[in-house]
Amino acid sequence: MQKPSFDPGLTQQFGAPLRRAINYDGSFNVRRSGVSWRAFHPWLHIVSMSWAGFAMLVACFYFGINLAFACAYFALGPDAVHGSAAPTETGRFLNCFFFSGHTLTTVGYGNLVPRGIAANLAATMEALVGLLGFAVITGLLVARVARPSARIQFSGNALVAPYQNGSALMFRIANERSNNLMELEAKVLLMQVTGTAGNLERKFDLLTLERPSVLLFPLTWTVVHPIDESSPLFGKSAEDLKALQAEILILVKGFDETFSQVVHTRFSYRADEIVWGAKFLPAFRVEPSGDILLELDKVGEFRNVS
Repeated sequence: MQKPSFDPGLTQQFGAPLRRAINYDGSFNVRRSGVSWRAFHPWLHIVSMSWAGFAMLVACFYFGINLAFACAYFALGPDAVHGSAAPTETGRFLNCFFFSGHTLTTVGYGNLVPRGIAANLAATMEALVGLLGFAVITGLLVARVARPSARIQFSGNALVAPYQNGSALMFRIANERSNNLMELEAKVLLMQVTGTAGNLERKFDLLTLERPSVLLFPLTWTVVHPIDESSPLFGKSAEDLKALQAEILILVKGFDETFSQVVHTRFSYRADEIVWGAKFLPAFRVEPSGDILLELDKVGEFRNVS
């Protein structure tokens, strides 16, 4: 029985032009189509969106609800909201808008008061919408803040550097945040496009690391893959990796002591992002006081050695 080829879950199918498998932000380069609307999960989408997008969504909700109820109060007539009278219709609408804001937030200053059954019903409904809406927003905010995530900085380039009596592929990482990450583990894969024209496929190899894990991660960690006879990189040059459309896929996980949960991050280097014959420069130093200073802006700095 033929041994099945290794596929980490990114498929061996090849289609040109091939974009990177893992994007710079750690997301996979996969699009979905034919998805039913039932698969859409608004909570998951909002928790995962950017902070700028979340702030815009909250602002749109707040002003949208206020505007909708302001239109309702305005349509009920000038007597619907006591104190909203103004010399112009624009002024009266603005007073209705402000009354809507008072009601939505349940502030109620007393200068604007609903009159009549219709206006009071609208105000009652808006107060309910406000209570439920702000409860949901608070829950989303807590979920976003409490969601554990890793903020690991990767060196801008991977290097093929001298190592012992040969060479090794290496890259460097550091924790950008002040929280403690422990028991860090790394898995590194080499993806290549192999085969003949018309029959190309992606091939994946799990690279053996000099040290696949570290117990503590307060400083930098240089992840090293020795290029020996057993390495799929053995005998290959920079031109070979470019011809093979090679990509180094990296998966890192660790234990976040703050949240007591495991966090994950991903990254990749394409063949043109690998520098040959270089060596990383120190990224931390001991100060005269005895403290160790980690310089995050130097995590990716290197010098040529050949």
